[in-house]
Amino acid sequence: MHEADLERIKKFRLLDDDFMSKVFEDSECAEILLKIILNRDDLKVQDVHVQHVIHNLQGRSIRLDIYAVDLEGKLYDIEIQRDDKGAGVKRARYNSSLLSANATDTGEEYNELRETYVIFITENDVLKGNLPIYHIERVILENGELFYDEEHIIYVNSRIADETTLGRLMHDFWCTDAGDMYNTVLANRVRYFKEDVKGVEIMCKEMEKMRDEVREEAKLEIIYKMIKKNYSNAEIKEFYDVTDEEIEQIKEKMNDD
Repeated sequence: MHEADLERIKKFRLLDDDFMSKVFEDSECAEILLKIILNRDDLKVQDVHVQHVIHNLQGRSIRLDIYAVDLEGKLYDIEIQRDDKGAGVKRARYNSSLLSANATDTGEEYNELRETYVIFITENDVLKGNLPIYHIERVILENGELFYDEEHIIYVNSRIADETTLGRLMHDFWCTDAGDMYNTVLANRVRYFKEDVKGVEIMCKEMEKMRDEVREEAKLEIIYKMIKKNYSNAEIKEFYDVTDEEIEQIKEKMNDD
């Protein structure tokens, strides 16, 4: 284990992507998160995936921090955002549209579209209303009534960590020490990855995997630039251990984008 990784793990909070993904891949933890944010004791999570990719053949694909499905078939995209730009209103709209577009099978009727929730938990008060939570719904402007299209967007402001149930959850998101957390289930999960030998080992492996992904992304970015500057396959292969087939796949992806 790298000493730097061990120090970094000690400082992790639920607001940090690397750490959040491991904690909330557990369905019980994801269920607690949704129950508190939606104020629903009856909600039951059936399936959860972290870093879930939704492909868009006509445009930009997205990677969801937490993708969950409940027993009623409702779909949830939960995003943890420390950067205000990453939680922009157009980002919420785009995620919501792709979540809906991928919620039906070919031939299904429009009225069979599943209910969707896009939830941003933000480090800062992105919407600047000094509110703990913002519910965004479509309304009929002429009479103020809800449109009821079952497409919901929610922003949670983690800066308000008061004594409400939601406020205590947001307090827990800022904690680096499991002993300071209110929610026992979340605290135990955090403690496992920070203090248990096996849990720490899992986190170290996850961080090494992420470093490999970053290196791979950096390599691809340079290959993109070399292709744009009309470097030949042979010239690219002098710099990187890639095959002609891999280079052609990169070119095809560039054309798709």
